[in-house]
Amino acid sequence: MEHMDIVDFFEPLDKSSLFSGKKHHPLILGEALICHTQQEGFPELEGTDIAIIGVKEDRNAPENEGCALAPDYVRKYLYSLFQGPFKSRIADLGNIKAGESVNDTYFAVKTAVAELIKKKITPVIIGGSQDLAYANYQAYEALGQIINIVSVDSGFDIGMQREEKLTNRNYLSTILTHQPNYLFNYTNIGYQTYFVDQDAIELMEKLYFDIYRLGQVKKDMEEVEPIVRNADMFSFDVSSIRQSDAPGNANASPNGFYGEEACQIIRYAGLSDKLSSIGFYEVNPAFDKGEQTAHLVAQMIWYFFDGFFQRKKDLPDRKRKDSGEYIKYVVSLKDFQNEIVFYKSKKSDRWWMEVPCPMGLEAKYERQFLVPCSYREYQAACEDEIPEKWWQVYQKFL
Repeated sequence: MEHMDIVDFFEPLDKSSLFSGKKHHPLILGEALICHTQQEGFPELEGTDIAIIGVKEDRNAPENEGCALAPDYVRKYLYSLFQGPFKSRIADLGNIKAGESVNDTYFAVKTAVAELIKKKITPVIIGGSQDLAYANYQAYEALGQIINIVSVDSGFDIGMQREEKLTNRNYLSTILTHQPNYLFNYTNIGYQTYFVDQDAIELMEKLYFDIYRLGQVKKDMEEVEPIVRNADMFSFDVSSIRQSDAPGNANASPNGFYGEEACQIIRYAGLSDKLSSIGFYEVNPAFDKGEQTAHLVAQMIWYFFDGFFQRKKDLPDRKRKDSGEYIKYVVSLKDFQNEIVFYKSKKSDRWWMEVPCPMGLEAKYERQFLVPCSYREYQAACEDEIPEKWWQVYQKFL
């Protein structure tokens, strides 16, 4: 199957129904996007940077039925936002229709996402329910790429043991038990402890995954940047935003991120050179007030674009790390046999630390052994503390 024609998975958009407000202004995104419409046909993908994909699927979200309708509500607000200081090469491919079975939808998402990543186009998925993140993950399996997933979510979505059916509440278990496994690391940002059972927290720690409580993250939002910078795939559950800012979800809760914090996290995702796909899930128009949640998610996607078009392209790799584009710092710790090597980009002032990778596995873990970090972690190492992120990755290599 050399070139997969993904056109057949998508239904065209009716653009005239997707504008709210500033309809005729030539500088709004709705005018700048290349859209899949009945009249214009499927967009030419050559030269495209980002592709928007709506997915009308919620059959595996029994507690949030109705979120399949979200994509066009979000578009309505996204299209009316002005372009930022970027020259967008963004295509909107339309909506993936719900397949005959949910697995048919997953297949369509997996195939479309894999095809786009292969073409170096970043898919922005507007769900639908969050079990679609499993289909997004499968795209990397199709590409044979070992990845890191970062998820902003008030829980972990590993569900109860012995559940047969894949749902939006247990999709992560399906990813963890899937063979062959292409997941190197999973990170949760913003979980709320009363929504998570203690066994699940222990499991995350046993697997050396990174989990960050809501209060911990909100204390210093800038420390989220290196966490997000480690993601290949990013998944955002709108129920992680507080109900007053995003009521459009059956599982909304009084606590969570503020709207502007959500936008900040997503901008960091856009800035990350490593990130190759992102999804926004669980927006439910039936619960929304004045379409506020759809509007917020549209603004979050705008911030993703804004970050994306300001990428610095300074991701270090095996060949590049000693190229003179980085300042190298070597820290020796007392009573510790390994030195810790840090790299700071001259271009962006961002930091990475190198974790020794077993001989012969560097190519396999090409994207994993240089771990994004912050100046704070360098300072900790200078004070004889092994940074936790370094230690977790090191354990995985053993």
